[in-house]
Amino acid sequence: MNPARPGSRTPARKAAAEGFFPARPSRADTFTESVIREMTRLSLQHNAINLAQGFPDFPCPAGLKAAACAAVNDDCNQYAITWGAKDLRDALAERVKHSNGMRFDPETEITVTCGSTEAMMASMLATIQPGDEVIVPEPFYENYGPDAQISGAVPRYVRLEDDFSLDEEAWKAAFTKKSRAIILNTPNNPTGKVFSRAELAFIADLCIDHNMVAITDEIYEHILYDGKKHVSIGSLPGMRDRTITIGSFSKTYSVTGWRVGYALAGREITARLRKIHDFLTVGAPAPLQQACVAALHLPESYYRELAADYDRKRKILYNGLRKAGFSCRLPEGAYYIFTDIAEFGMTDTAFARHLVENAGVAAVPGSSFYHEGGKTKLRFTFSKKDETLAEACRRLETFTTG
Repeated sequence: MNPARPGSRTPARKAAAEGFFPARPSRADTFTESVIREMTRLSLQHNAINLAQGFPDFPCPAGLKAAACAAVNDDCNQYAITWGAKDLRDALAERVKHSNGMRFDPETEITVTCGSTEAMMASMLATIQPGDEVIVPEPFYENYGPDAQISGAVPRYVRLEDDFSLDEEAWKAAFTKKSRAIILNTPNNPTGKVFSRAELAFIADLCIDHNMVAITDEIYEHILYDGKKHVSIGSLPGMRDRTITIGSFSKTYSVTGWRVGYALAGREITARLRKIHDFLTVGAPAPLQQACVAALHLPESYYRELAADYDRKRKILYNGLRKAGFSCRLPEGAYYIFTDIAEFGMTDTAFARHLVENAGVAAVPGSSFYHEGGKTKLRFTFSKKDETLAEACRRLETFTTG
């Protein structure tokens, strides 16, 4: 048989030309694009106030900008060591010991990543085998379900109660022989819930009983209100070597675009995580790692003022939402308010689009934070200037009350 001439229409080439290859199934087919980022695009399109995506519209501390510029000018522009510059890992070890009560060896147990998003994905890939189940409490930050699916896991959702408490029997039933990990987020996005020590101890016992890993996203750990205290589940008895604690500089220091985060874990998990991290991104931006060292050396007063500033902002938005007819409660932590819109008589996606197009305010549809449900919810962020929030509240009240 004569081989096909170059360029001839063999069955394989014909199928490819007709779009056969792109039509093959992919893990990407099992989830949608980010609804949060979609709402930002709609906000820009309609020149709306963006209370959808959680990034500040005010500057980060001046010292951080100066440190970043100095690092660039000092030619700190080549690869840092893959798992993070040594001075940053050393500073992280000190900060975590002080704030979270946990001790990690910066040489073998700390990995600097490209934001907490990469830290979560690397953690999943480092600990999950295809077919494993991952417990995902809902409502959840929208990345967690896709992260589980990308890693080959099967998400198993367990819902918080209406008051965001835990139904312990439902949680016990969610854990099975296939359970490998649980994803936690405290303070929580989108609800603002801060998990108590007692709740975390209950979850820790389940993890130990089922030989599971806890992957905990703690990026809002310094944004707390009304005397709430942050507790890292990794600091509880029996959890140090079965927990991956994820943090980030984005929210605490108002640098969401820098994309510098970190993962803290025992030596065995870290060794695996670092290999995944290396081939995902090689490393986080070198000059910005140096600026993050400066961030970790800010005085304790910075963290007190940060929480006080966000406390003021949450009250501005809360009062404005209530005047505009939204049903909501003050969050315990983070910088979001999760509202109920049932009284407006529209689904979350329809109402969110209606607001951005006609009121000039963008929020996130609640169904983005659920496997099933959330269609009577919207999430608003208050990580904005006071005057931005005041104008958004004015627009909402004018629009909803006429």
